[in-house]
Amino acid sequence: MSQQIDYFAIAPPLALAVTAALALLLDAFLPQRQQARTTMLGLVTLAGVLTALGFVVAQAVAGRELTTFCVPPAIDVLGLDPCSFVVDGFTLIFAGLVLAASVVIVLMSMTELAGGAIPPGEWYFLLLCTLVGAVTLPASRDLIMLLVALELVSLPVFALTALKRYDGRASEAAVKLFVVSVVSTAVMLFGLSLLYGMTGAVHLSELADALGKGARAEAPVVTVGVVLVVAGFAFKIAAVPFHAWAADVYQGAPVPVAALLSVVSKASGFAGLILVLVTALPGQAGTWGPIAAIVSALTMTAGNLLALRQRSAVRLLAWSSVAQSGYILAPLAVAGSPAAASRAVGASVAYLVIYAAMNLGAFTVVLLVSRAAGRNELDDYRGLSHRSPAAGIALAFCLVCLAGLPPGLAGLFAKVFVFRAIVEGGAGWLALVMAVNTVIGLYYYAVWAARLFTPAAPRTLAAHRAPAALWPAMGLSVTVAIVFSFAPQLVLDLASL
Repeated sequence: MSQQIDYFAIAPPLALAVTAALALLLDAFLPQRQQARTTMLGLVTLAGVLTALGFVVAQAVAGRELTTFCVPPAIDVLGLDPCSFVVDGFTLIFAGLVLAASVVIVLMSMTELAGGAIPPGEWYFLLLCTLVGAVTLPASRDLIMLLVALELVSLPVFALTALKRYDGRASEAAVKLFVVSVVSTAVMLFGLSLLYGMTGAVHLSELADALGKGARAEAPVVTVGVVLVVAGFAFKIAAVPFHAWAADVYQGAPVPVAALLSVVSKASGFAGLILVLVTALPGQAGTWGPIAAIVSALTMTAGNLLALRQRSAVRLLAWSSVAQSGYILAPLAVAGSPAAASRAVGASVAYLVIYAAMNLGAFTVVLLVSRAAGRNELDDYRGLSHRSPAAGIALAFCLVCLAGLPPGLAGLFAKVFVFRAIVEGGAGWLALVMAVNTVIGLYYYAVWAARLFTPAAPRTLAAHRAPAALWPAMGLSVTVAIVFSFAPQLVLDLASL
C-alpha cells in the first residue's frame, strides 16, 4: 500500500535539504579563493533559508492544516487517522521562528568564516542539516519522527562546535556537548520505550487516547516513563539539574554556534517538550506539572545567580539563557486542562519569540567585539558606545530588553505574558519566584549596559572591522525587538495561530 505525499506540507525542510546538498556540491567546484567561496556558499545558504521561510509564509496564508505520512484508513483500527507530519499553527510559528533566526545566524556565519579558520562547505552543510531537523520537529506527531528530528538538530552541532580546528576549547566544548546529548537521548529513549511498551502506540494522538483513562494511565511504569521523558528534554533546554554543560559549550564554540544553541536548539527542545506533554500526555499532567514547576523555579534561580559571577560576555549570556529557559518553562507547569494548556503554550511561545530577537541582537554585537578582543570579557565593552556607536546602542537596547526595562519593553511584555499565565493557573508561588529572579537579572544586565557608556582607555575596532554581513544581522534583530516593544499584541497573535 503506497502513501500519497503532500509535497507542499514538507516543502520547508525539503528546500533546506536540497540547499544542504547543493552547498556541499558547490564546495567541491567553486574557486579555491577563501573569500569568494565563503561569500558564495553563504549567499546560497541564505537563499535556501529564505526559500524555506517563503514556503512557511505560503502555508500560513493558505490557512488550512496540512497533513502527510498518515496511517491509511484500511489499517487504522482505532479510527483516529493519525498522521506523522502535521502543519498547523503550532508548526508554523516554530518553523517561522527557527528560519527567521537562521537568517541572522547565516549572516553571523559569513562574518565568522571570513577569517579562513573554518571550512565553509562543511559549516553550511551542517548548519542546514540542523535547520532541517529544527523545522521538521514541530511538525512531528509520532515518537519516532520526533526523536529523529531532535537528533538531527543535535548531531550536526557537535561537528559545528569542533570545526574550529586546532582550538582546544572548541574540541572540549564539542566533547562535552556530545556526552550530554548522548546521555539525554538515552534517558529520553528509555522513557519513550516504556510509554510505547504500555500502549503499543507511537502517534501522539493514539498515545493520549491510550493513556487518557483506565488503570494503564495510573501505572507506575507510565509515571517513570513520563519522568524520564521530561528529564531527557531538560538536558536539551539546559534546565536544572542538567544545565552544567551550557557555559563551557557556549564559550568554547564559535559565537554563531552559541547563538544557534541559544535560540534554534532551545526552540526545538521546547517544541518537542510541548508536543509530548500537551499532545501526548495531557492525562499525566498531575505528574509532569509539579515537576515542570520545580524545575522552572530552580532553573531561573540557578541561571541568574551564576550569571552574577561571570566576567566573560559569552558565559554571562549562557547562564542568562539558562535562566530564560526557566521563564519559558514556567507556564507549562499550569497546562493541566485544555483551556489552560492553550493559554500556557501561547505564553511560552510568545516569550520564546521575543527572547530570540533580543538574544540574537546581543550575540551579533558579541561577535563583533570578539574579533577585536580575544578573551571577550565584560571589561572589553567599556566605552563601546564611543568606539562603535551603532554596536553599543544596539547591545544596550538588547540588554535592557532582556532585563525588561524601558525603552526595551519587549522583555517586559514577555514576562507579563508568563506572569499572567502562571497566576491564572493558580501557581502564585512560582510567580513570586519569577518576580525575585527578574530583579536579580536586572543587576547583571544593568552592569553590562553601564560598561558600554563608561569611558575606557583609547581602543579601536578599525583594525578588526567586521564584514558587511554582520550589520544587517544586527539591524534585523534590533528592529524586530523594537517592533515587539511597541506592538506586543503582534506576538500574542502569532503565538495563537
